Amino acid sequence: MSTDLGLLLPGHDVPLGRFTTVRRLLPHRERRMIGAWCFVDHFGPDDVRGRPGMQVPPHPHTGLQTVTWLVDGIIEHRDSLGSHQLIAPGQLNLMTSGHGIAHSEYTPPDHPDGMHGLQLWVALPSAVRSPGFAHHPSLPALREGGADVTVVIGRLGGVSSPATTHTPLLGAEILFPAAGAATLPLTPGFEHGILVMSGSATVDGHTLAPGSLLYLGDGRDAVSVACPDEARLFLLGGEPFDEPLVMWWNFVGRSHEEIVEARTQWMAGERFGTVEGCAAAPLPAPELPTVRLKARDRHGRTH
Repeated sequence: MSTDLGLLLPGHDVPLGRFTTVRRLLPHRERRMIGAWCFVDHFGPDDVRGRPGMQVPPHPHTGLQTVTWLVDGIIEHRDSLGSHQLIAPGQLNLMTSGHGIAHSEYTPPDHPDGMHGLQLWVALPSAVRSPGFAHHPSLPALREGGADVTVVIGRLGGVSSPATTHTPLLGAEILFPAAGAATLPLTPGFEHGILVMSGSATVDGHTLAPGSLLYLGDGRDAVSVACPDEARLFLLGGEPFDEPLVMWWNFVGRSHEEIVEARTQWMAGERFGTVEGCAAAPLPAPELPTVRLKARDRHGRTH
């Protein structure tokens, strides 16, 4: 069992585009990944009345899947495969970058007053090279104790999501409509974490506030959650991902050279295609650091 059982990972604020600030929970210096989940941003709840909301021009990705999960608001997705999709609360957008894809994310001008959700990355095995896009407008749900559970990715309590992943993985929204408690079944071969999106919760004796992530370790078959009032949580899990990774900007790779090549080709307008229907200029890549990028394993050790 992991020695990091019950490790609390507070988020830190990061600007996303000009108008949105997110709380970044992974990667964290104390815990780089949970299964293949390698990146977790929590945004909102924000009041976007009279404001543009999310405005992210075309940008590239390699080596990952993006998972967009909304509980309030709407986002318009376009990508270089030709996909065009409005994402509403309770719907899953799953984009697979493979060797390379570009996409844009915008809140439409005529949008709801609020914006709240998660954007997550899943690291892909190096053999997955083909890009793809899937939208799931409805997902399976179950009741566990006082919680309504939506299975976004993977399988929980005998219920399976239709989403396709490339490693054993779990993502589930846990909604307490009122004060209550639940014991959630877990897969012992997975490591798990649970984050609070709104309200508060006590998980294995730890009191969690919104925007915090508790790493639960591995080897567990259940976790107990209690909430004093209405609350929304998200459960992450997955089989430990053992390939060392280089994560820089929007790229996930295996070596410094792979990241340099991706950046060079993006800036040259090669490899990633064009996001049709988006008038905004593509985001330029930042300058590479002056030191060599090193691959790190899920514990943060360099290779």
